[in-house]
Amino acid sequence: MTMNITRRHLLAGSAGLAVVAGLPAAAQTVTSINMLVPAAPGGGWDQTARTMQQVLAASGIAPTMQITNQGGAGGTIGLANFLNNQRGRADAMMTTGLVMMGAILTNKTPVNLSMTTPIARLTGEYQVLVTPARSRFNTLADFVAALRANPGAVPVAGGSAGGTDHITLGLLAKVAGADPTKINYVAHAGGGEAQAALLGNHVAGGISGWGEFSAQVAAGRLRALAIFAPQRLPGIDAPTAKEQGIDLEVPNWRGVVAAPGITDAQRQALLNTIDAMVKTPQWQEVLTKNNWGNLYLAGADFARYIEEENRRMTEVLKSIGLVN
Repeated sequence: MTMNITRRHLLAGSAGLAVVAGLPAAAQTVTSINMLVPAAPGGGWDQTARTMQQVLAASGIAPTMQITNQGGAGGTIGLANFLNNQRGRADAMMTTGLVMMGAILTNKTPVNLSMTTPIARLTGEYQVLVTPARSRFNTLADFVAALRANPGAVPVAGGSAGGTDHITLGLLAKVAGADPTKINYVAHAGGGEAQAALLGNHVAGGISGWGEFSAQVAAGRLRALAIFAPQRLPGIDAPTAKEQGIDLEVPNWRGVVAAPGITDAQRQALLNTIDAMVKTPQWQEVLTKNNWGNLYLAGADFARYIEEENRRMTEVLKSIGLVN
């Protein structure tokens, strides 16, 4: 089912890209956006789109945004629809992220993000490894030593098989010198189930975004062994994997792409719009309020990042047996 939520009627007579008149192409921005969210309302991609909608309207940058939700198969159903139906449409955008990259590979879909027009990586939440408070693993070194000795004896809870949490464990095993093919990943339908497994000492560890475990860590019920971030993060009492000798970063990032087949000028106008948005005080307030990491990366740099992430995801999913 498709759900349409329109903040304001589309500009009368608009047939695609609307730009601010009187400005050179390098400075033009769009005033109307049609955003596809390839997931049901309420999730991270949906929150990203609706926050963009609010900030763009409040700042006056793009007063009109229409949001359409189309979930399924880790975002790949929405991706296929976007590519098939929005080609050449200069006001069309779609939210995306690391979860979709994994789903594209595990579902063996014929479509991928390289077929879109990358615009920007916006936000992210770094993955964290936790253990029960009474665990025998007091440090990442303890955990990694056990993983190297016998991966199968170190069950780790997380979300769906092939998702970000599973990928993180595979990457950790690979970087730490353990056998990724023998990791013992215990998939759960939701964060609540994974937490229950941890609090009941049914698993040796758990992996998710920091927000999933932060309350239990603060309460002393879980121990944060490592956050997979480039440096320690403000307000998060967890050492990085890097400072403990494991060179691994895993941000569960979210961003936006545009439709294929648009012109360079149309792409530039969308880039200008997003660049203006991330510089507003409203956007900065949202990042702080939601504890979203600022991972802004735009244009060609974002396109290269997608290529690099796809290679990394392909390698790790092959190593854990989810991709041939």
